[in-house]
Amino acid sequence: MPADPGLLYPLLAGIAGLLIGSFLNVCIYRIPRGMSVVFPGSFCPECARAIAWYDNIPLLGYLYLRGRCRGCRQPIGLQYPIVELVTGVAFGLTAAKYGWNLSALKWVVFEAILIVLFWTDLEERILPDELTLGGLAVGVLFAIFVYLPRGLAELFLPSAAPVWQSLLNAAAGAVIIAAPMWLTAAIYERLRGRAGLGLGDVKLLALLGVFLGLGAGLLALVIGAIAGSAIGLVYIWFTHKRAASYELPFGTFLCAAAVAVVLFAPGLVGRF
Repeated sequence: MPADPGLLYPLLAGIAGLLIGSFLNVCIYRIPRGMSVVFPGSFCPECARAIAWYDNIPLLGYLYLRGRCRGCRQPIGLQYPIVELVTGVAFGLTAAKYGWNLSALKWVVFEAILIVLFWTDLEERILPDELTLGGLAVGVLFAIFVYLPRGLAELFLPSAAPVWQSLLNAAAGAVIIAAPMWLTAAIYERLRGRAGLGLGDVKLLALLGVFLGLGAGLLALVIGAIAGSAIGLVYIWFTHKRAASYELPFGTFLCAAAVAVVLFAPGLVGRF
């Protein structure tokens, strides 16, 4: 009896996600450090020992090694299996919700970019241009082939070709979501003499707008802002940090919120 396609596609996507998650770990470590993500091969950041392919199997390698490098026996960060698992689950859920098509490909690419940005902002307070600006270009390309609905184009250009409507919706989402935050940050810095929101966050908001469109992008912004404020205040209270000087990884919360919108509100971003 042939396998049920309804289960097969999410399973294949989940396995692909585990493998890609291993590569995303490489990106998370190397991109903020200006290193190539291709050469050299995987190595232990503590002892620089090359990691054998059989030790680099997603999840299983970590479990087999009991979370320690085979060479120096230093602990391997929990980030590595978490990233692999989260990527696998996200890809599997995407295939289950969107199918096995170009739309699903758009969202798994988006999720992969956001997972890397989530961790680079959380660990290094960096949102690399390679991912934010590069992701913007990728989002524009996807807008040509995957129609982005529910924007200004349907209102102002109802008779335009779908590709132009999609591109306008992507551009409007990027500008309308990111521009007010950039202006707010500029005014805050002028008045207070210090940055309140980095340009990386502004570029990330533009990225969300290009992929999600205006409505879903604003929803991700609201969710990320509320979650970031609440969790940040709790963290500051427990750790006794000074609220005035603590740098909240706002991008981390935006990334998590955007992935949640894609996975749990498919009707807002178009389901084909």
